[in-house]
Amino acid sequence: MTTTAPASPSPRFIYLASKSPRRQELLRQIHVDFRLLLPEDHEDAEALEATRPGEAPASYVKRVVLAKLDAARARLTRQALPWAPVLSADTTVALGGTLLGKPADAAQAASMLSRLSGRTHRVLTAVAVGDAHHTDWVVQVSRVSFARLSPADIDAYVAGGEPFDKAGGYGIQGTAGAFVRKIEGSHSGIMGLPLHETSRLVLKALARSGPAQPAGS
Repeated sequence: MTTTAPASPSPRFIYLASKSPRRQELLRQIHVDFRLLLPEDHEDAEALEATRPGEAPASYVKRVVLAKLDAARARLTRQALPWAPVLSADTTVALGGTLLGKPADAAQAASMLSRLSGRTHRVLTAVAVGDAHHTDWVVQVSRVSFARLSPADIDAYVAGGEPFDKAGGYGIQGTAGAFVRKIEGSHSGIMGLPLHETSRLVLKALARSGPAQPAGS
């Protein structure tokens, strides 16, 4: 009589290759079970986000998110962790064709906010989900219109410390939400993880692994 070895259990979680508390909060909001897969001490994670001359914003976020995913896959292998799909994400702000990344200091943060004042800009968030053999990705684009900001508005916001780990020098989920006059697109995408697109990518990745789905789906 021939017996068949039981198949390996399908993963019921994903790895999140991001330390962003906002992305973690958003995944919990849609009941996705995740484990963190963060860069190791020897990795230069910031180098992956370096811009290239003349690079279009959509090309930039796609390149960066795929580079982050590749780095996370290698990390997963090095650490010999249980297999599961990996999610990476990257967000940038674009004013016309100019990328506005994370400000290095208060002066740069104030300069970015001055440029955004009274104007409409784009927020581009790329999400990639992959396993050893497949990669699916999407770039979600939203348009955000700021009210005119006074120098006092900008100074007070920068002094509060919110701008320094955020593309464009602001976080819509914080006090800068009061600067926003109009949004066209995804509020969660502006925060760093578009939930509609992310949910579809995660479900697709887990479906390839077996019948398991994110909790609460």
